[in-house]
Amino acid sequence: MDKRLELHQILLDLVSPSNVYFQPPSSIRLTYPCIIYELDDIKVDYADAVKYTMAKAYMLTVIDKNPDSDLLDKILDLDYCIFNRHFIADNLNHYVFTLFYKN
Repeated sequence: MDKRLELHQILLDLVSPSNVYFQPPSSIRLTYPCIIYELDDIKVDYADAVKYTMAKAYMLTVIDKNPDSDLLDKILDLDYCIFNRHFIADNLNHYVFTLFYKN
């Protein structure tokens, strides 16, 4: 299975109802709470000039009307996940995370 689709399924399991979007176009009407994610970086580690590990970094944004969203703890329970920032836009709470997901 493609690793991104594997990650998508993990995220679907966290949100009820399953509102997970990968790089949604502006024409999509989002339903809250939701998780939006996109590729943000690719971390490659080398040893003796040979690539030995690679992990894609995804930027995850949890959007929720509830400032005490239970999604935050679920996201932070994922391995290699870091909280970056919080902001409010259109009376919605946006929580931004970086998640490294190994290939």
